[in-house]
Order: sequence, then C-alpha cells, then structure tokens
Amino acid sequence: MQQRYVSIWFRYLKTDWHTRRAAELAGQPLVLYAPQQGRMLVTAANQLAEDKGIGAGTVLADARAMVPALQVRPDDEALFQQVLHRFGVWFIRYSPVVALHPPDGLLLEATGCTHLWGGEDKYLADITRRLHEQGYDIRLAMAGTIGAAWAVAHFGSSHSIVLSGHEAQALGSLPPSALRIDRPLAERLHKLGFYRIAQLAGIPAAALRRRFGQQLVQQLRCAYGYQPCHEGLQPVVAPVAYQQRLPCLEPIATATGIEIAMRQLLQEMCARLQQEQKGLRTACVKAYRLDGKVEEASVQLSRPSADAGHIMQLLAQKIDGMAPGPGIELFTLEAGQVTDHHPQQEQLWNEASGLTDAQLAQLIDRLANRLGQQAIQRYLPAEHYLPERSVRATTDLAEQPASSWQVPHPRPLNILRRPLPISVSAPVPDYPPMLFKLQGVVHRIVKADGPERIEQEWWLQDGEHRDYYYVEDEAGHRYWLFRQGHYRTHPPNRWFLHGYGG
Repeated sequence: MQQRYVSIWFRYLKTDWHTRRAAELAGQPLVLYAPQQGRMLVTAANQLAEDKGIGAGTVLADARAMVPALQVRPDDEALFQQVLHRFGVWFIRYSPVVALHPPDGLLLEATGCTHLWGGEDKYLADITRRLHEQGYDIRLAMAGTIGAAWAVAHFGSSHSIVLSGHEAQALGSLPPSALRIDRPLAERLHKLGFYRIAQLAGIPAAALRRRFGQQLVQQLRCAYGYQPCHEGLQPVVAPVAYQQRLPCLEPIATATGIEIAMRQLLQEMCARLQQEQKGLRTACVKAYRLDGKVEEASVQLSRPSADAGHIMQLLAQKIDGMAPGPGIELFTLEAGQVTDHHPQQEQLWNEASGLTDAQLAQLIDRLANRLGQQAIQRYLPAEHYLPERSVRATTDLAEQPASSWQVPHPRPLNILRRPLPISVSAPVPDYPPMLFKLQGVVHRIVKADGPERIEQEWWLQDGEHRDYYYVEDEAGHRYWLFRQGHYRTHPPNRWFLHGYGG
C-alpha cells in the first residue's frame, strides 16, 4: 500500500483562536505582540491586518500608527503549543498517527484511512469543512511524501491532492523555500536565479552537494520520495499495536449506542487475538465527541483473556460514567497490554480448579473493576530473608512463583511494611521483655516463643541481625517483636513491633 500523508497549515492559528472567543474581534484587524530585544513586536497578524501592511516583526507602535482601530492581544507561546496539541488529539478521528509541526501545522499519515470518507477528495473536504465551521483558515494537501505534502500546502493551492509518483511535477513550479531549507540557503538560491524547484531537479546531486551542502540534496530526495523521511512523524498519541477503530455514520448520544459500539469493537479485537493466540490484560475504550472532548472507559484483567463477553461485562459497568455530550463520532479500543494466551483444553470429567479456573478469574475481574484494583491482592514469595521483603504483590493470576514459600516458624496474620519502634522494660539476654509500650499503651507479656534469628542481607544493606519473639499479652492479643542486634545494656538495644494477630 502506498504511503499517503496530509499536511495541514493553520494560516492564522493564533488570531483565529482569539477571534473565536471574542465576538467583538470579528471583522477587525488583529495582531498579537510580545517583547523582543527591548521592543514590542508583532508576532502574528490576521488577514485584515496583513492587507494593511502589518505582519510579523512590525513594531507594535508603528502598527498602531498605521491602523488606529487595530486590535491587539498579548502573545502566549506556551498557550498555543497546548492549542496545537489539542488539535493533534482531535485529529485522531481522521488518522491514528497525528504529529505536530510547530508552530502552526499538523502532519497526518492517512494511509488506509481515506476510504472511510469515500476517497481522498472527500477526506480533505471533510477536514476543511469542519475546521472552517470552527472559524479556522487552513490550507492542506495530500501527497506520497511528507515534504511534498508540506510544500504544496504552504506554497500551492488551498486544497491539493498529489498522486503518488507525481511529486516532481507538483513541486516543479514552487520556490526552493518550499523544501523546508534554512532561510539563508533559500535566499542564496534566489540570488543565484533559482526561483523554481524544477531548476534544481536537473542538476546532479554531487554538484548540488558540493555547491550548496547536504541539506538541499536530502530535502529534495525526501520530497521526491527517493529516500524515506519520517522526521516529522512523532505521534501526539503513540499508536498501540492492538487497536480497533469504529467511525460513526451518525453521532452517538445514547448509552445503548455506546454499548453496541463497544460490543462491535470487542468482537473484532477478540477475533484477532484468538487467531494470534493472545489475550489482553488491559482494555481502554475512547469516545471522541463532536466538541473535541474524549471520554474513556478502561478495565484491567487478572489474566489474559480474549473472551469478548466477559470483557464486555466489565466495560458495561463504565458506560454510565461516559458523557456523550453533543454526540460521539469515533470509538477506539486499545489493548495496552497483550500477552500470549493459549486457551485451556476443556476436560470431559474433571473440572478446573484453583487459580486456573476461568470462572474464578472472571469473578476477580468483576470485583476488581467494581471495587478498585487495590481491593484484591495476590502475593507470591520473594527470595529474601527479611519478612518485609519476603513477599511481593502481583495482579496476574497466571504468574507462577519463582520459589516455594519458606516459613520455618509461625508468622502473624498481619506483617507491617515498616516495623514500629516500641519501648520495653526488664529485658533479659535471649529472653523476651516482661512488657512493652506501644503508642502510650502498656502490654504485659504472659506467653512468649522464640527467639528466631534472621540475619541482614549483606548484599543489599549493612546492619545487625534481628531476634524475633512471638508474644501474647494479658488480653490474649498476639504480637511479633524483635530485638535489633545482640543483647547489650549500653547503649540499650532497640525493639520493634513487626506484626500482630495469629
């Protein structure tokens, strides 16, 4: 399939943006200004101001003298970077790969997208219509290379389609500056009489390189398609490998319509996953509204799955939180995390059990997506001696432990992430204390078991060993205490509470 690119140039992005938000600016000459080298200079002007001889670089005081009724606004470069970025996200409805081309342009990779609009001409016409309705003056072009699309959009007609392989003919009449070369080089070429790109096309590349440098030759080759150039394609939203798109013939504004769209996307996605013997762990549905806002619904699974019905049950719980607003025109389904998934063969007599049971996994998914992922935890043993490092959490039911559980002595039901310091009285060598105080409450010990010595992991940190005691107080509550290091009186040992219960 031949590559197709679209370059979109917002001719008056900044002034059009202000005019949309202030009705009194309509039909008025407008400029934006910013301080430069101690003077206020015009940084952007609308067409009415340009018709009166005011453009970027004009001193603001001179511009006001030329047009007393001139409307002025301060420029904000950071603001318009955000505006251009929002346009990039909005344009995902036309292509999954949208890149910014600062300060006032976008690049779209339209390969395989135009048939959804009935062809390239209708594709560009729809973009033009939508942006004109929003009040933006644009020029755009489609070509087989990024360089050709940009050149024709900025120096050609306002609505151009260059057929693949015809880039040389489309670029021939344009000035060399359309190749996106440095301004000094463009001025040098102009002084030497090179007014059209066609004049450069017949000169051998070696001669051009020797006379004008590598940049001119490289930009010519990229624009003609003689070598691939993807310097402008840094997507606003990185495309994922597993994504399904569903454009809507009419805007969707009901929960039933959203559910139907989700179900169709899931069926297409799961059919692909089953064919490739893969399953998804995370799924995110994005709904692109007519007003530019994006609604999202995402779910996370405890094990890879390609079961469209189960995943739909999880997503259905999120529909009420999606506001369609004036209507949704595009749905996308992204599988952010995909892993190998080989469906288990069903047994005739014996039923699956334990963590491999598909019904159990689906139950965990429903609970986790309703209550929150933090409400359900699974722990696996970790190869460490210190209790706080001996377990690790996982959200994958299919993950197998790297080692078996090693518990030579009883452990409390609750182990603290960080031991709490306590104060003790009447300690005896190799014996637990008679009582200890925790948060102002005194606990008198009536039963104890220990000690259990656990050494520090010298390859991770230095420190003294720990002597653990399992104790019970007068109220029957059990605690897991430890002394840091060998028994000593000066300075006294430090004691900690590390767990309770059991």
